Amino acid sequence: MEFFEPTTIVVLALVAFLAGFIDAVAGGGGMLTVPTLLSLGLPPHIALGTNKLAATFASSTAAFTYYRKKLFKPRCWYRAFFATLAGAILGTLFVDQISTQWLEKILPLIILAAAIYTLLNKTPQNVNDEVPEPCPKFQRKQYIQGISLGFYDGVAGPGTGAFWTVSSIALYRLNILLASGVAKAMNVTSNFTSLVTFAILGHIDWLLGLTMGACLMAGAFVGAHSAIRFGAKFIRPVFITVVSILAIKLAIEAWFMGM
Repeated sequence: MEFFEPTTIVVLALVAFLAGFIDAVAGGGGMLTVPTLLSLGLPPHIALGTNKLAATFASSTAAFTYYRKKLFKPRCWYRAFFATLAGAILGTLFVDQISTQWLEKILPLIILAAAIYTLLNKTPQNVNDEVPEPCPKFQRKQYIQGISLGFYDGVAGPGTGAFWTVSSIALYRLNILLASGVAKAMNVTSNFTSLVTFAILGHIDWLLGLTMGACLMAGAFVGAHSAIRFGAKFIRPVFITVVSILAIKLAIEAWFMGM
């Protein structure tokens, strides 16, 4: 475990708080924390594992907040839960065996596509924020969604919450607030599952992870309450802005830096 200057820890704490806020509102907080950890010189696998530890704090806080406000019904999503769990285990084991460099060029394109879809798609307006009934009509779609996004979260992670939000809007015609509730709950599943797997593999800096986790949790608490209070009119522009900026940033780094 490496030791860092106090000023570095303070910067990490501020980045983590901001990432927790963004993740609770729109998803994509990992797009801030993972590059920050990599900038410290941590090996990619350690950076990913440490980020999982920190991200578990944030996703748990946000998910519990949405659940308390009755914006997420676990009984409707248990198939997605088990599919996500399986996908996260497979993804984490997969990334332990290979280099993740190929993701650097593909990821910006995927995130930018998600931003464009959200910008163009008119999400359903559900004034009462009620999950459509009955739940069973969601069943078949949840397996593919859970496996694929759980696997992605195990392999890389950044942007998973945003992908859950976008895909839930597209597949189930939920409004963006309800889709965010689903995203946070599934993020808990894949983050914790991947965290346990990374821990077994020894790919976690516990001091950094716990420090950032506490700040992510604080940011997630503020972000989730802000999202619920102000609703889709607040979430939508934040979501589009965040994923667009991150996609452009990653694209520049992946395609043009070092040429």
